[in-house]
Amino acid sequence: MPWKQILVGVDDSPQAAAAAALGARLAHAMGGTCIPVHAVREWWVAFADDDLAYHAPELRAGLVDLGRKEMARALAGHVPEDVIRGMIVRPGRPAVVLRDVARELEADVIVLGGKHHSALRRWVGGSTALDAVRSAGLPVLVTAQRADDAVFRRIVAAVDLSEAAAPTAALARGLATALGAELIALSVIEPPLPLPDVTPPLTETEYSRRAVQALERSVWPLFGERGVETVARSGHVVDVIQHEAARRGADLVVVGSHGKGWRERLLLGSATERLLNHLPTSLLVVPVEAQPRAPQRRPARESAGAGGTR
Repeated sequence: MPWKQILVGVDDSPQAAAAAALGARLAHAMGGTCIPVHAVREWWVAFADDDLAYHAPELRAGLVDLGRKEMARALAGHVPEDVIRGMIVRPGRPAVVLRDVARELEADVIVLGGKHHSALRRWVGGSTALDAVRSAGLPVLVTAQRADDAVFRRIVAAVDLSEAAAPTAALARGLATALGAELIALSVIEPPLPLPDVTPPLTETEYSRRAVQALERSVWPLFGERGVETVARSGHVVDVIQHEAARRGADLVVVGSHGKGWRERLLLGSATERLLNHLPTSLLVVPVEAQPRAPQRRPARESAGAGGTR
């Protein structure tokens, strides 16, 4: 099934506007709906007394109304008017608001605008992206796209020998099919950790050879027979992913949220965190727990306006 509910976390930054524009284009390509979501901070909570508590509903309603107007101005010209009208604004922490809305609407993906610096870091520059990855239970797309960029043309799916490989491959394959994008499957073979006073049971060459055999047996078949290029590289995972994404001109990297076991060291939490912090290109993080529905192409509705969203 295609992505039908695409949530976009927004603030008043240019990166959030670009993420909303990308979300609208993805919704148009897949016949789905793009829904901006904005969280407003309840500034009085930290020092609330009985009087402030009494006025809390009024304060909350005023903040939500103000937030909606500010976000409408920030998104104007980046997304269709019907997307802005469908925006959800709630008080609370961004990651919590996103998680709750995603569960209520049974969303397929959360999109966040990536940034390394901003006065409004609460979406990605701080902990929101990691919080969303850890708690949302569905794919999280952190985009490095500019507002005028098209949807993704070349996708790198970074996979390992863990249970993360199957959902990562399924989503990457479905997304590439839906968007008509080129897909490259990449696996990084990290050298085994040296242990003091222990003779390694395998040489590094033999270790790599067996790893490649395991990939050919259990991972590459997950990508089907669509002409997907498969690549195995040795090195440190984040460095190799960044290098390959840049070398191949990828505009999206798809990763699983973690790996387990002595052979399965590709996508530990620290690697995902480093990729989010450095953001070599747009990054789609697929949690192992979420067996994502692979997007498929379907005809756009004739009645859809710009962006094809509802």
